[in-house]
Amino acid sequence: MYRAIIVSLTLLISSAGFAEEPKDPFQWLEDVAGEKSLTWVKERNAVSTGELTKSPEFKALEERLLKILDSKDRIPLITKSGPWFYNFWRDDKNKRGLWRRTTMQEYRKLFPIWETVLDLDELCAKEKENWVWHGANFLQPKHERCLIALSRGGADADVKREFDMSTKLFVKDGFLVPEAKSQVSWKNPDTLYVATDFGPNTLTKSGYPRITKEWKRGTPFASAQLIYEGEPDDMRAIAGWDLTPGFEREFASRRIGFYSGETFIRRAGKFVKVDKPDDADVSWHQDLMYFTPRTDWKVGDKTYPGGSLLAVDFDGFMGGKRNFDVLFEPTERKSLAGFSPTKTKVILNELDNVCNHLYVLTRSKTGWKRETLAGTAPLSSANASAVDSDESDDYFMTGSNYLNPSSLHFGTLGGKPAEKLKSGPTFFDTKGLEITQHEIASKDGTKIPYFQVARKDLKLDGTNPTLLYGYGGFEISMLPAYNPAVGAAWLEKGGVYVVANIRGGGEFGPKWHQAALKEKRNRCYEDFAAVAEDLVKRKITTPKHLGTMGGSNGGLLMGNMLTQYPDKFGAIVCAVPLLDMQRYHKLLAGASWMAEYGNPDTKDWEFMKSFSAYQNVSAGMKYPRTLFTTSTRDDRVHPGHARKMAAKMLEQGHDVLLYENIEGGHGGAADNKQAAFMQALSYSFLRKQVK
Repeated sequence: MYRAIIVSLTLLISSAGFAEEPKDPFQWLEDVAGEKSLTWVKERNAVSTGELTKSPEFKALEERLLKILDSKDRIPLITKSGPWFYNFWRDDKNKRGLWRRTTMQEYRKLFPIWETVLDLDELCAKEKENWVWHGANFLQPKHERCLIALSRGGADADVKREFDMSTKLFVKDGFLVPEAKSQVSWKNPDTLYVATDFGPNTLTKSGYPRITKEWKRGTPFASAQLIYEGEPDDMRAIAGWDLTPGFEREFASRRIGFYSGETFIRRAGKFVKVDKPDDADVSWHQDLMYFTPRTDWKVGDKTYPGGSLLAVDFDGFMGGKRNFDVLFEPTERKSLAGFSPTKTKVILNELDNVCNHLYVLTRSKTGWKRETLAGTAPLSSANASAVDSDESDDYFMTGSNYLNPSSLHFGTLGGKPAEKLKSGPTFFDTKGLEITQHEIASKDGTKIPYFQVARKDLKLDGTNPTLLYGYGGFEISMLPAYNPAVGAAWLEKGGVYVVANIRGGGEFGPKWHQAALKEKRNRCYEDFAAVAEDLVKRKITTPKHLGTMGGSNGGLLMGNMLTQYPDKFGAIVCAVPLLDMQRYHKLLAGASWMAEYGNPDTKDWEFMKSFSAYQNVSAGMKYPRTLFTTSTRDDRVHPGHARKMAAKMLEQGHDVLLYENIEGGHGGAADNKQAAFMQALSYSFLRKQVK
């Protein structure tokens, strides 16, 4: 089975400058590993740790969070490859992690016996590398070989090395794809399709592959033969193979922009373009092709709304037929959260007012039958996916909410009700807590929902320490899921936790996301500010006691809360952020996000400058105290954003802190110990400021 690769990265950089970029006195901090910049980082780290980590309370919180992350009672989530079920596991004894496997019969036991396939700690010690696990790509259909992806320090770039599943060893003189942000696909046991950095002019302007070559075993990497080539201005271009037995297909894909692309299928020796709108994603499984358009798609005399899910016979569509079956159609408050084909059915995941509902779709000669898949709960998130979509109708289902830990179920569609395989432990005291959902009108009147977790007997006197969290970008939905760190570090200590479902996310489908793109970007900031105001109006808290946190695109959200709404918050944690929107497209993967934010080298800067926090911070303003966090090894969002913002604000006389983890990539941490430290740092800072 093939899933269309929806890449979260690149777009074109205009060659025509719009305005001369002003000189930036802090641009030297963009030198990621430069001696001068790292010396400055270490000085800032010393100040931050000196203030935040010396208390007994910090040590106790860090130890507790690490204990949670290392807990052996966590659910070991599994994926099936061949006859085995695989899991990657970290704990106190396996800091880098174990890749291991077992059988379903064994997994059902309370304490299953695992067979270690690869010990990453041993490998790191042997090779003197700080490897971080990035997954494995199996050779179908026998699953006797795989390509293991390993990242140095957690960066997006990784190396891919061939591994023998019978000997549990890397293959001597086997395939080894050098470190890069690459995409690799098996063609057969002796051939790979490799999209990677092949040298000058082989990457897009955003630093992702645009050339795919066929590499045969035993031949030099440099001699690989060209298969497919995209354009330099593409986001990414790749080719690969779907090796589903009986449905083998060769494909190519150009990601033109973040939300647009073209897909090609090799037919009669030539790549034939799939006839679809550029903003429609396409995937396939066995004999069916699936489309998810982002905007309305007119086909003949029919119009299919953006956000719908369409199915059609693969060969019929490629032959010109357009007899789509509509598997899902959105409403104002319902959106498509996902779908997963099994051997004979499709699992449909709907988001209804920001809560998941699952259904089973069964195809017949007269159409599709829809039935509820039992197991979802009110004010909760849930997901179900095929275990081995080419072989059975088995599925895994997970579910949780802010107060109930995850559970894992296993079942067969059309068979007996799913059995509960595992339940996650309760990591914090939930007694007296409740989840409620609220709604507030934003500046333009749009109703914005948000979740609140607080004590049932909460005093409405405005003194409650409250943490408001948000993201608001890239069509990513903020769902009610269990978060032990929030529970242990915040809720147990009497805090209120709030998650805002602002525009820019995917809570209500593509239109909800598109409502905050580019020149409409400030809507998501207005939404977030409206939620903050409502918390004060409802006497949950006051600005003095209101903290806020967000990372990545959520870090840009935090930057704009800082610069546009400083009077609404008492403290801000701004993690791995985008902040300098005038140069973001020139830093690492930044150019890939211009479909989201705009191109500052064009007239787009006229609206972009309103939400470029780095340009808008000023010496004459009073800002809430802010902690910036980032990672030296983040090769997605450049650490220069956080560095420069902190440096500029310090020069202006503002009281801010910065902590930069040397490892961790965009996730901020390379192992559980680092993650516990970073979490403890953020929550300790917030508690200190808004108590």
